Amino acid sequence: MTSQYPSGMKFSLSHNIFNIIELSRSNPMIPDNAVPSSTSPAVQCQTATLPTEEALKLYDVDAVLPSTEVNAFLAYTASSLKSEPTVFAIADQVSPHTTFLPFHSTSLDILKKAIEDVRVVKDDYEVAMLKHANAISTLAHTAVLQNVKHVKNERELEAVFFSTCIKNGAREQAYHPIVAGGTNAATLHYQKNDEPLAEEKTLNLLLDAGGEYCCYCADITRTFPISGSFSPESRAIYDIVLTMQLECMKMLKKGVWWEDVHEHAHKVAIKGLLNLGVLKGGEGEIFEKRVSVAFFPHGLGHYLGMDTHDTGGNPDYGDRDTMFRYLRVRGKLPTGAVITVEPGVSIYFVLCGWSDGIIGMTSGYLAGPKLTNSITGIFLPLHNRAVP
Repeated sequence: MTSQYPSGMKFSLSHNIFNIIELSRSNPMIPDNAVPSSTSPAVQCQTATLPTEEALKLYDVDAVLPSTEVNAFLAYTASSLKSEPTVFAIADQVSPHTTFLPFHSTSLDILKKAIEDVRVVKDDYEVAMLKHANAISTLAHTAVLQNVKHVKNERELEAVFFSTCIKNGAREQAYHPIVAGGTNAATLHYQKNDEPLAEEKTLNLLLDAGGEYCCYCADITRTFPISGSFSPESRAIYDIVLTMQLECMKMLKKGVWWEDVHEHAHKVAIKGLLNLGVLKGGEGEIFEKRVSVAFFPHGLGHYLGMDTHDTGGNPDYGDRDTMFRYLRVRGKLPTGAVITVEPGVSIYFVLCGWSDGIIGMTSGYLAGPKLTNSITGIFLPLHNRAVP
């Protein structure tokens, strides 16, 4: 996706060449219907799969050449510059036959990071593509909801999602979907999508799926009851997660620290689980002990664009703080970024016995006394996960 970003070219043997010295002296007008809008002057060297005239119009570039001429064009460009030119390229994304010998120097470690950082802020065209990808994906989610009572296996719902996306112009998927019925919904990033639903009619379905349109991704996660009605317990968890999402979305603005938004989601979860009697103790103490990480172990969201988990988030997976370790975005959010807000509360612990009708938990994340001292037990059906 990094190589497609400047031009939108999908051809595997295409090359994008930008003369940044000429760019610094130009102020081109970019047509609104460019796909995508790219700053000229630029040159597309491509295979013969697209007529030159069509490529010029489609990609808003100054010239289109056959890929066999890439080295000649690079040599011409290098020789025409008065200074000692440097060529910037992305490591592992340069064709074996391409040579940069005519240039004074070559840099392979700057361009990729620069493009990844620039990709964080979306222009109007990119926002339009993202909206369209999500609109198609919404139709597909709705189709799954309408069919959930009438199928016997998760794969049938996956097929409904694929079919609806393709019918509406999204031939590719942004990522492998999660179609998880019943207890499967408790598995983060569940992949099988091939389990029967016939015996799970009283439980929920977790659908995490998004189509891709013109290289831009959708990402939508919803949980809904297979029977058509939530149980009281499932509804209680669902409402907690909905509150987490709505309150966090209200916090989004230029300069907000993503860590602060993530923390707030945990605080809402703690308050809700305390009200249900799942947790005990003070909100502050539970927060400091990171007890809520057992129920909400993943990051709150991620940048969205040409990749589902788009570039520029600067995660720190080595963070010793378990609350922030899996955040895909760190730091302040800039104006123009597109980010997902997808909190969750997962109940996926092993039964250890009964006490006054309450299910206890002793294994997994909750094995240590630091955590079990803050948890009274749980009254919800085992393996219930809710994401609005």
